[in-house]
Amino acid sequence: MTIAWRRMVAWSIDWLAILVWVGVVAAVGVPLYLAGVIRMTHPLLLNAVGAVLIVIPVTFALAAFEAGAKHGTLGKRAMRLRVEPAEPVEAPEQLDFGRALLRNALKIAVPWLIGHAAVYELTRTAGEGMLGMVLLVAAYVLPAAYLVTLFTGSHRTLYDRLAGTIVIAKS
Repeated sequence: MTIAWRRMVAWSIDWLAILVWVGVVAAVGVPLYLAGVIRMTHPLLLNAVGAVLIVIPVTFALAAFEAGAKHGTLGKRAMRLRVEPAEPVEAPEQLDFGRALLRNALKIAVPWLIGHAAVYELTRTAGEGMLGMVLLVAAYVLPAAYLVTLFTGSHRTLYDRLAGTIVIAKS
């Protein structure tokens, strides 16, 4: 199996873990909402709550797994992959947290938040506004660009290039 396909399997494993977290948040939030304890209707507030409860913790958790001695998320470790700096300076095997956070913010947080903003804008305008459609296209084009760069050329995704990272197979 090529490294690109191993990364896809790893990402699928990671998404299962992410969905567990989403389930935990929903198991707490939905009953509170239905009981009337939480009543939020403003799209910006809903997006902010989603970011604080789901997107930010997921992004930070994935970065923590990839930084330091862990070298990878649960999926990457299961598929025997590791994330490293593309051009090591001092400790070639260690990815610092800042770079891991940038990598995961570009990979996870940016497309996810753009997608949320698109849904809220399209809902708010009943699909009539142009901004919602622009955001929706961006929310799909960005991950598509990541996939294209994963399967072409050097197999480094756009977010890996921007963060200065590389994913390699463990020996």
